[in-house]
Amino acid sequence: MEKQGKNNMGRREFLRRIGLGAGSALALMAMEPLRVLAKEKTEKNTVANRMTYRIQHGSGEQVSLLGFGMMRLPSNQEEVNRLVDYAIEHGVNYFDTAPMYMGGQSEVLTGNALARHPREKFYVATKMSNQNRRLWSFEASKDMYEQSFERLKVDHIDYYLLHSIGGGMDTLKGRFLDNGVLEFLLKERKAGRIKHLGFSYHGDVRDFDYLLDLQDEYNWDFVQIQMNFLDWRHASLRGGRRADADAEYLYEKCEKTGVQCVVMEPLRGGALGRMAPELANQLKAVRPDDSTARWAFRWVGSHTNILTTLSGMNLMEHLEDNIKTFSPLDPCTEQENQLLADIADQMSGYPTIPCTACEYCMPCPFGVDIPGNFAYYNEAVNSHLLPLPDIKAADFDTRKQRFIDGYKKALPDNGKWASQCQDCEVCLSKCPQQIRIPNQMARIVETLRKK
Repeated sequence: MEKQGKNNMGRREFLRRIGLGAGSALALMAMEPLRVLAKEKTEKNTVANRMTYRIQHGSGEQVSLLGFGMMRLPSNQEEVNRLVDYAIEHGVNYFDTAPMYMGGQSEVLTGNALARHPREKFYVATKMSNQNRRLWSFEASKDMYEQSFERLKVDHIDYYLLHSIGGGMDTLKGRFLDNGVLEFLLKERKAGRIKHLGFSYHGDVRDFDYLLDLQDEYNWDFVQIQMNFLDWRHASLRGGRRADADAEYLYEKCEKTGVQCVVMEPLRGGALGRMAPELANQLKAVRPDDSTARWAFRWVGSHTNILTTLSGMNLMEHLEDNIKTFSPLDPCTEQENQLLADIADQMSGYPTIPCTACEYCMPCPFGVDIPGNFAYYNEAVNSHLLPLPDIKAADFDTRKQRFIDGYKKALPDNGKWASQCQDCEVCLSKCPQQIRIPNQMARIVETLRKK
């Protein structure tokens, strides 16, 4: 009895540390039998048994809390194989791709790498990426769906998503409802070709609310949202426009609806791994050995309604470091959560451009390297080179020239410069962060202009 009491105290302390309420605590404790089974199963693997897993509601499947985002992979199949092999060996079992990633090559590379492993070793996620209006027909969408099976070399898809919901109700109806695509996918789930059905969200929160409010009809298994400690309460200003909802709202609505979350952009396109030195130093003072990226991952993983946290890991050192973070996860304390909230408040005042380098906006019809321009601009902000002082300031000319020299070094091909932007607005509807891209390009051009 004494031993049991100590175990219970351990769980209570864990729940207290991550700030769970009584309802969530009871739900988590109710899952304890599944956790015991999961622990017994993972301990059979002497390498992977330190990875943190979450239990998928309904199926009881163990899903690694670290998921492998396959949006940007090496083009070399052998290198992809090496990354996937290492991930699986160390307990990662969730692999997320899409037909649109790398022009379709992501699914091919992912399928080839995973096919070399027993099917029970991995869960694969892909998407209905029919954002282009010419793909809205039932026939075109079904062809995309069937092609994913061929590329991934599987007879069932574990996690299938309606890709990038949030373009407004007319777009939602055109892509999935009026054409019968969602009805078809629901039937595919019932037939077992899809194991779990969900959607990824960007943009118009009315679409998000509409789909979740019909949970009794659609029975969503998961929802993929952008969530990090900055967007938790500061997603409301993106590129000069108001976003419809902070991540806190999205997460809590999913939790109340009983739908688990898959998290994308835990580092906000790498921005949380490259924050300004004075902010990073606040974190170093508490955990000197931890990178700022590790802090961001720990924060996301501390939320218990997260099924998995996606990270694009195209370099072995990124994969190794992230696996260490989740093997096992050390949840954030209340004090650490407050520190990150304070840092988010400070970051929200930095005039950076909220680009996550997803490259959905690319290619630009006029050759502009949109993510490259934004990455350099943000680096200049974080290093305090920008904003430039008043033109009459003593150091104005020096800082201006440093910005120009750095820009030319970062983007040596002037065909990719912001000055090539023709304000055609083709990119606007593609950007999930709702950035007013031409406006931001004009801002960069003005900063580069000689006085």
